[in-house]
Amino acid sequence: MIDNPFSLSGRTIAITGGNGLIGRTVADAILRSGATTLVLDIAAGKASGDNFRYEAFDITDLDKRGERLSALEAAHGEISGWVNCAYPRTSDWGTALEQISNESWQANIDRHLNAYCLWSSTVAERMAGRNTGSIVNLASIYGMVGPDFTIYEQTTMTMPAAYAAIKGGVIAYSRYLASYFGHKGVRVNCVSPGGVFDSQPEQFVERYNKRLPLGRMARVDEVCWPVVFLLSQASSYITGENIAVDGGWTAI
Repeated sequence: MIDNPFSLSGRTIAITGGNGLIGRTVADAILRSGATTLVLDIAAGKASGDNFRYEAFDITDLDKRGERLSALEAAHGEISGWVNCAYPRTSDWGTALEQISNESWQANIDRHLNAYCLWSSTVAERMAGRNTGSIVNLASIYGMVGPDFTIYEQTTMTMPAAYAAIKGGVIAYSRYLASYFGHKGVRVNCVSPGGVFDSQPEQFVERYNKRLPLGRMARVDEVCWPVVFLLSQASSYITGENIAVDGGWTAI
């Protein structure tokens, strides 16, 4: 029996998109759990201590992934946990379904879905050589269920069509990798957040809250601890799973 199975002490955990809204909180939770935390992000960042490190990193660059992973490990040590939290997208993200160009659709699938899948594959293969490792992909409730478009009425907000295909694909491919690498001790799971409060329009928040059993949108910090759980030994017999952190949205 492990004294503290939720501890990440002595491990190095990398998180792509670690400067984003959710990514920052996930990175902080990983740091608080004792790990050396490696933030990989295209946005500007800097190290804040020996156990918190930053590397400029573009998840959409899919060339020479093995070499780049080797360089990260040479600089920061063996990476035993990897979290994909990046949110790459084109400048026309959110265009109405009827107006999405082929080029935009393909670009977003390539930047987001393909990047998550191919980096997960590369990392899982490396971990398989050590017979241990945990990968967590940030997906979404909209990879599980269709959107309720009524909550977006009278706002400029929408749920981008490509997002559904991307996050649904992330969940499915994570299960594939869990099956493929499970015998090598590599676990692959997803966390699917529901709506996270971020000063959205009042009418949107009201409609969203009325649809939820818990009656409110998530705080950003409520997404991070399920990620830590899936990285830790507390989840050592869990793989191929998708944890919905959604206040009950997908339960009804």
